[in-house]
This record gives sequence, structure tokens and C-alpha cells, in this order.
Amino acid sequence: MVADREQQDALLELLNTTPVVNGVVRDELADPAAARTWQQAHRGNGSTEERRLLLQARDALQGVVRGSQPTESLAPLLNDVISRPHLSPVGVSWELDAPAERRMAVEAVMAWSALQETMPGRLRPCANPECRRFLLDRSKTNKARWCSMAVCGNRMKARRHYQRTRDGTAE
Repeated sequence: MVADREQQDALLELLNTTPVVNGVVRDELADPAAARTWQQAHRGNGSTEERRLLLQARDALQGVVRGSQPTESLAPLLNDVISRPHLSPVGVSWELDAPAERRMAVEAVMAWSALQETMPGRLRPCANPECRRFLLDRSKTNKARWCSMAVCGNRMKARRHYQRTRDGTAE
């Protein structure tokens, strides 16, 4: 399965729903009404069970991408999921068959898997240790380090500059 740009973006948006704001981790899906809006904006039904499974998928995927959880932690999300082939004149396409409330969580795991296969190492945490966001490096050089050059990139560069100038004047 190849994740298209929309699926990749949805995965990244899901992973980034726990940003650090003013030094505090904020869960953008903690509020049921906000979560329902997010789910519906991403083709979900907005149900409580869908949200529960989506949060489970998000938390597990964040751990897997950060390297703090094994890939096997995603297995419970894929129970009872079937992928069926469809033949057409242009080739074979695959259709997921999953319970409706589990579809968003399964699609997130499948998008992650497709990225691992087609773009290994491109989905990663921001290099700013105070940031909880992730980035998907689509650059040719694969050297992106920060979720946002305008925010984390500038902060980290300013810190390094300050450290260098401070260390230089201390001698």
C-alpha cells in the first residue's frame, strides 16, 4: 500500500495533536467536541469509540516513531482488519475492510507503514528536545531537523549562537 499525500498529511496532523504550548503539553483531541470536529474534518464519523481508537493509534504511533515503543504495539489496532484486492484494467488496488469505528486508526497505521516502506526515516520527531511535534521530510537531501524552521529551527539556532558566544567570552 502506498500512502498518498492526503494520507501522509492526515497522519502527520494526527501525530502533531499533542504540541507543547507555553511549556505545557496540550492534547488537541482531549475535548470531545474538538475531537469530533477533527475526526469529521478527516472523514471520520466523530463517534466516541472512533475517538478512543484514534487516540490509541496516535499514542502508539508517537511512541513507535520516537523509538520508545516497539512496532508490535500497533498490532491491537489491526485486529479484524482485512485488505481485499480489486482488479481493474490499470492494475490491482487494495481496499481496507475494517469496522467503521476503527477505520481512522487503521488508516493512520497503514499510512505510517507505507511511509516506512516508501520513505524510510523521513517521518521523525522534531530535533528540538522541548518540542513534541513530528515532521515528514520530503526534501531531496533528507536533512530537515525541525517541525518548523520559523519556530523550532530559529529557536535552536539562536540557542546554539548564544552558547557559542557565551562560551567564547568565558575564555
